[in-house]
Amino acid sequence: MKIRNLIVGFAAAAFSLVAFAQQPIVIKFSHVVANDTPKGHAAEYFKKKAEELTGGRVKVEVYANSTLYKDKEEMEALQLGAVQMLATALSKFGPLGVKEFEVFDLPYLFDNYEELHKVTQGPIGRQLLDKLDAKGVKGLAYWDNGFKSFSANKPLRTPEDFKGLKMRIQSSKVLESQMRALGSLPQVMAFSEVYQALQTGVVDGTENPMSNLYTQKMYEVQKNLTLTDHGYLGYAVITNKKFWEGLPADIRAKLEDAMAQATRYANQMAKVDNEKALEAVKASGKTQIYTPTPQERLALKKAMMKTHTEMESRIGRDLIQSIYKETGFDPTKL
Repeated sequence: MKIRNLIVGFAAAAFSLVAFAQQPIVIKFSHVVANDTPKGHAAEYFKKKAEELTGGRVKVEVYANSTLYKDKEEMEALQLGAVQMLATALSKFGPLGVKEFEVFDLPYLFDNYEELHKVTQGPIGRQLLDKLDAKGVKGLAYWDNGFKSFSANKPLRTPEDFKGLKMRIQSSKVLESQMRALGSLPQVMAFSEVYQALQTGVVDGTENPMSNLYTQKMYEVQKNLTLTDHGYLGYAVITNKKFWEGLPADIRAKLEDAMAQATRYANQMAKVDNEKALEAVKASGKTQIYTPTPQERLALKKAMMKTHTEMESRIGRDLIQSIYKETGFDPTKL
């Protein structure tokens, strides 16, 4: 009888181990924007592909719109293992101690997506992601959001129009320098707080890709939008390094495949979503939309080039120069 009970006990233990082994690996994927944005769409696409390719061995839980963690909380949550994946703005890595990522905040560094992708999809981009390893973070990919434009409750056509305006920015020394180069007063603020701050006049204006301006309804509380395309807003998809390296090799390979597919999708959707968002803002009739002339764009570009020089000591002159070389940009010819 004892032997029989022992056998039953071993069988039950073995069954529980098998059941445990069959439990899916859960990846909590947190981000701070709406589902109906390039990042939101890409996160859902990654979830779909990850679960398909792993045959359900991985379950991805997407938490959008700061429902799990806000801007200032999410990086620490990742490092502590409370979440496994983020798609965070590139400027977030400056406070983490990897200031080189702030190069992407430089105004007018890229004139188009082709120039941008030479960097993000090339060796410079990979080298930057590898710098995160020392912080317990694994860089997986870059996802585009789009190029930013300025909005305010007054027309913004020349550098003089920006003087004295309180302009919301995400936390970035580069963006602080950019706004000061225009004579504005930079105001660092969490993304989730921007609509109310614009509505109540705590800040006068901000900068956003069209998808963020539209989905967060900022156009409802901004009378003027100038299509400057002056700066890039993108994300690095990152994971907890210990978690990632602890995954079974076959699972990790399938997740890398899912991420590669999601990245292609993300960058396609960024263009589509921003075009649709601009049309929706136009259709609302709530915001006057202005496209600068080539001369006006050049004047803004010249005013903000001061930031490139100021930030060399922070970001690294060699890195900035290597991007100039990659894109063919020569600031001396402005």
